Amino acid sequence: MKKYKIRNVDCASCAGKIETNLKKFDFVKDIWINMASSMIYIDTDNLEKVKTAVKKIEPGVEILDKEDLQIVEETSGITGSITKIIIVLTLLAFGIIFKKELRSTPWSIAEYGVFLSAYFLSGWKILRNAFRNILKGKVFDENFLMSIATIGALAINEMPEAVAVMVFYNIGEFFQDLAVNRSRRSIRSLLEVRPDKANLKTNGKIEIVSPEDISPGQLVLVKPGEKIPLDGEVIEGSTFLDTSALTGESVPREIVPGEIALAGMINKSGVITIRVTKHFGESSISKILDLVENATSKKAKTERFITKFAKYYTPVIVFISAVVAFAPPLLFPGELLSDWVYRALVILVVSCPCALVISIPLGYFGGIGGASKQGILIKGSDFLDTLTEVKTIVFDKTGTLTKGEFRVSEVFVKNGFSQEELLEYAAYAESQSDHPIAISIIKAYGKIILPEMAKGIKEISGHGIKAVVRGKKVMAGNDRLMHIEKIPHTICNVDSTVVHVAIDGRYAGYITISDSLKDDSANAISELRELGVDNIVMLTGDNDSSASFIAGQLGLDSYRSELLPEDKVSHLEGLLSELSPKEKLAFVGDGINDAPVLARADVGIAMGGMGSDAAIETADVVLMNDSLLKVSSAIKIALKTRSIIRQNIVFALLVKSAFIIGGGFGVATMWEAVFGDMGVALIAILNSTRSLKK
Repeated sequence: MKKYKIRNVDCASCAGKIETNLKKFDFVKDIWINMASSMIYIDTDNLEKVKTAVKKIEPGVEILDKEDLQIVEETSGITGSITKIIIVLTLLAFGIIFKKELRSTPWSIAEYGVFLSAYFLSGWKILRNAFRNILKGKVFDENFLMSIATIGALAINEMPEAVAVMVFYNIGEFFQDLAVNRSRRSIRSLLEVRPDKANLKTNGKIEIVSPEDISPGQLVLVKPGEKIPLDGEVIEGSTFLDTSALTGESVPREIVPGEIALAGMINKSGVITIRVTKHFGESSISKILDLVENATSKKAKTERFITKFAKYYTPVIVFISAVVAFAPPLLFPGELLSDWVYRALVILVVSCPCALVISIPLGYFGGIGGASKQGILIKGSDFLDTLTEVKTIVFDKTGTLTKGEFRVSEVFVKNGFSQEELLEYAAYAESQSDHPIAISIIKAYGKIILPEMAKGIKEISGHGIKAVVRGKKVMAGNDRLMHIEKIPHTICNVDSTVVHVAIDGRYAGYITISDSLKDDSANAISELRELGVDNIVMLTGDNDSSASFIAGQLGLDSYRSELLPEDKVSHLEGLLSELSPKEKLAFVGDGINDAPVLARADVGIAMGGMGSDAAIETADVVLMNDSLLKVSSAIKIALKTRSIIRQNIVFALLVKSAFIIGGGFGVATMWEAVFGDMGVALIAILNSTRSLKK
């Protein structure tokens, strides 16, 4: 789908109406509107037909071809709106004077001219939209509520109230738009890390081009203060990089030739040359921006409920108002119809659901945007909700709880083999593997690997490697491989990661590989327990002795070791079956080897997502660095967002209920009702913007 800016959509019901109706056309394959970022995503072959259809569905709504018109969108009309409001307020003041001072004179008719002029000047758009929607069979919306309330006020000769409702509704809409645009600007600031130019280096010359025009293999020069335009390998120069846009970390990171730099990072000191490794559309920053912009497509249950609630809420309010207006005068002699109609109109004015249908999606989007500031990518508001219910967290071990920086610590030999011989055969057997354990063995061997010396290399999933090295059959793997191949050996349990080696069917010994806990692992586990996570489990393919040691150090509730990928899924499903419907399970892994488990968990959280395509594709939450503390940060953000959403719902319903009851008993006036309605909406929207902050 292609995305475009959409203007003048500030109501969730309007956005829903456009989506529903456009989907009925053959030339629209798919569509959704992101109200918080003013974007419309359309899969169509005829954009002009879409634009025409949108104007018929919602007059005044525009689809813009260029995103650079967004500033015009936010500022256009502000001066005109202020001028109109001033004129209408002046007319309202004159009307009140005419009504009070000239009531018994021939000039009293002037009040009608003044009030009606003010009324139509401030409310003609609302009246027009209500009339058009009624013709289309879409009666119950905020335009209808305002129209019927003010027309009723005119009918019972309460003209100042009718004008006041319209003018203050306009004032409220004006400030509401300012608040929404302020939030949109805050959200957009998250997306300003997108690089807009690159210094392409060809034949010793520098040409400034768009990052989209550069292909993998080409060279780009990055000067101090510039953003890195594309993912690539540093081949010349060294510098410090500001990685906060991607990882949320404020401390600059040193980078030297041979290391990978990612698009969106900012060069703080030296000049570097980068060989591009990915197209711009495949770069980490592009994927991050897409995730942040598209996150609202996966709506939370609360969001979906409020949308449905608003659909039925307005007709119910209209029915209640009709009962309040006509039932008492019919049932109780002496009751004045005009009094009860006025009370019903108060109920109509205060009952507009805008406070909920705008502030709640904005709150979720703010939570997602605030998380991305800290290097936490949450793929949808539904996952924010799920994070608040997490009671069980399952961790992978290597690279998640531990550093994953393996090194050979000891080599034990048996049956007459030497340490050098054992390392050589193991290194050749592992020569085609990029697993950290294999790399550590090859480094420990320390000699050049001759590819022709190792043949028939075959990986045995979850167990190890078989190969023919120098004409001898070599097996390198875990203890289970030795048992499967019936290799006699006396040592099975070793208190570390271990690789057993057999040569020509004889046990040659084993290599111990050391790994250490991450510095923040213990603190992260402690924080999770403080947040109410009462079951912390580790699943690993490592041997039992090593797993037991790590689990003991961290005080985990349980662990399972020597697991194949499919074993992890079955164990995870067992844990899921033990949870109640309101309790959720999160899995934290590296996003590559653990893709099946990440997908099966209620929330899959990928560690070390920076540069990992598999992590970004599979996980529901991606942490853009290796800090385990980000897991608890994600839960804290989710809890804060949920708290803000609940505050808005409770506040809006309580205030509106109070005004509805007050209006029914004749305590509240229409003046108070319009302040109550727009005041609630503004407070709810401003409260939602708090979710953007830490």
